[in-house]
Amino acid sequence: MEKFTVHTGTAVPLRRSDVDTDQIIPAVYLKRVTRTGFADGLFSAWRADESFVLNNPAHDGATILLAGPQFGVGSSREHAVWALQDYGFRTVIAPSFGDIFRNNALKGGLLPVVLPDKQVAELFDLAESNPAAQITVDLVEQQVRGEDFAWSFTVDPHSRWRLMEGLDDIGLTLRHADAISEFESSRPTFLPRVA
Repeated sequence: MEKFTVHTGTAVPLRRSDVDTDQIIPAVYLKRVTRTGFADGLFSAWRADESFVLNNPAHDGATILLAGPQFGVGSSREHAVWALQDYGFRTVIAPSFGDIFRNNALKGGLLPVVLPDKQVAELFDLAESNPAAQITVDLVEQQVRGEDFAWSFTVDPHSRWRLMEGLDDIGLTLRHADAISEFESSRPTFLPRVA
C-alpha cells in the first residue's frame, strides 16, 4: 500500500451525514475480486443526479473528501475504501466514522481524520467558496492545515506507523518472510506446508 505521510490537495464537500457503505459502493459492485475498478460505482446512485457534488467540474481531481458525522456506517465493506481510493481520495475528513469503515480505511491506506463539527463546517465552506483551496493533511504532525488554520487530530500510534510505512496486513507479514521461509524449510515433510 502507498505510504501516507503528508498530503496536500483540494476537497469535495459532501454535506451528508450517516452515509452508509451501500451508498458509498452499492452491493452490485461487490462481485469484483480486485481492489481496482470501483471508481465508477462510488456514490453511483447519487451521481445520477447532475447536481451531486462529485459531478461538479470545479471539484475534478480532488483528493480529500469532506463528510458529515457517521461516515461509513453500515455493513462491513472493504470495497467502500477501495472505491474511494480508486476514485482518487487519499483521506476523508469527518466528525465521526463507522467503526468498521474506520478500521478498514486505516488497514487499506485511506486516512480517516476526525475533526470537530465546527472545523468540518469551516472546511465545507472553504471548499464550496474556493474549490481550488489547498488543504494539507499531515500525518507526521497530525494536523490539518490551510492558509489560515492548523488543527490537530489524532490517530492511534500503531495505525499511524502502518500508514506512514505503507504496511497493510500482507506487508506486515512479509516483513517476516525470511523467518517464515526458514520455519517452512525445517518443517517435516509429512506436516502441512505453505506452498
